[in-house]
Amino acid sequence: MLRLGPLAAAGRLLPAGPRLGLLRPAGGRVSLSRAWPPRPRGPVGDCGLLSQQVRAAAGSAGGGRGPALKTPKGTRDHPPAQTALRDRLLAAVVACFKRHGAAAIDTPVLELRETLTGKYGEEAKLIYELQDQGGELLALRYDLTVPFARYLAMNKITNMKRYHIAKVYRRDNPATTRGRYREFYQCDFDIAGQFDPMIPDAECLKIMHEILSDLQLGDFLIKVNDRRILNGVFAVCGIPESKFITTCSTVDKLDKLPWEEVKNEMVGEKGLSPEAADRIGEYVQLHGGLELIEQLLQDPKLSQNKLAKEGLGDMKLLFEYLTLFGIAGKISFDLSLARGLDYYTGVIFEAVLLQQENDHVEEPVSVGSVAGGGRYDGLVGMFDPKGRKVPCVGVSIGIERIFSILEQRVKASGEKIRTTETQVLVATPQKHLLAARLKLISELWDAGIKAEMLYKKDPKLLKQLQYCEDTGIPLAAIIGQQELTDGVVKLRDVATREEVDIPREKLLDEIRRRLEP
Repeated sequence: MLRLGPLAAAGRLLPAGPRLGLLRPAGGRVSLSRAWPPRPRGPVGDCGLLSQQVRAAAGSAGGGRGPALKTPKGTRDHPPAQTALRDRLLAAVVACFKRHGAAAIDTPVLELRETLTGKYGEEAKLIYELQDQGGELLALRYDLTVPFARYLAMNKITNMKRYHIAKVYRRDNPATTRGRYREFYQCDFDIAGQFDPMIPDAECLKIMHEILSDLQLGDFLIKVNDRRILNGVFAVCGIPESKFITTCSTVDKLDKLPWEEVKNEMVGEKGLSPEAADRIGEYVQLHGGLELIEQLLQDPKLSQNKLAKEGLGDMKLLFEYLTLFGIAGKISFDLSLARGLDYYTGVIFEAVLLQQENDHVEEPVSVGSVAGGGRYDGLVGMFDPKGRKVPCVGVSIGIERIFSILEQRVKASGEKIRTTETQVLVATPQKHLLAARLKLISELWDAGIKAEMLYKKDPKLLKQLQYCEDTGIPLAAIIGQQELTDGVVKLRDVATREEVDIPREKLLDEIRRRLEP
């Protein structure tokens, strides 16, 4: 028998025409028509539409001449198992956000280019700008914070607690093994409004702590600092205010680069004197807790700087609240933390996972940031026509980095992720019982029970039960000729393989009872 290759079967590339048949001569032997393959109808050397399509398909299938079948750089598809794992992760994050009283919003993936420009400092070069589309200059959103600020200003909202989970886009160099992509999800929680100092900020840190603890990712540390303290450090070290933001961006690299390389950038690229850079280094390499805050409040230079003194006073208050929340042990006041985005104005924070490299290491080392955030009191005012400010503080959970960690963990453990939530498979052991299956599964669906059946008239029972085991369906409702006669359904526990006859009128209650957690 003639086998059509994948080109015709998968791509439906054959043009419409007479159906290809098998000729059966009087002797009974099956043979292909001598007219196959058809002669080309076009000029010599031109095989017509079919030949062109086949050549194009062959090129794309591996010859390298057609379009490549791949996702764009820095993006990826999520097959069912990965999507199920991500949904489980997002559900845990959303549950925490809701527990703290946040309402969900959504904003367009497109923003006016002018909405995004001037908000991200040196990272603005990573914004995806789009060509002119009908008179508007647009860009793909870079994060969820700036669109939130635009939303508040546009709708004249001065008080809101919201969460937002959506994709954002950055023209970054991808590092997919570390969960760094050009298209990725962000999960943001923000509190907007005028409140007493550090109470909303402390709650954001509590949320970060709750999520990382619930996900059981391992040991972690939350670093906190304050832009006012950093700016105060720059001021007392003799840095002009015009260079605060660029110097801040360089300090932000201390979690990836040694101090000497950061210093070289300050001097060589940012134009600071070596002496000023050394003075900055004396401060930004400090980290600790309340003791360090007290020490810096007594610092002869910093204590004379209004901004730094204000920031240190709030930091002390923040640590008092974190102690009451019972999480101060996981918090480190770290002067190297800078967070490169321009819009931060006060407290900033970042969570990192820790890893003990070997028994001789006294302090665990960071293996990457998994959450971050801070206070941005001036961002809404940048959009308001009258410049009215709405103080805001928020936290963003690095869902892609966390997902990569969980994905590797699941792969290493060999755990099988269920990709569906089906609770019951409706099965039949004999032929000609499709009507009985359809009637029963309809009853289950109408009762809100998640049910499936195989799309065959007369499937083999073994194949149906094997499907349950392969996909993790916990129960099978088996209805055969005898069960129909007796008015029962045989309910099978797939894991234990125990079966019991349940009266038809009691089936729904019995299924619900067995599915109770």
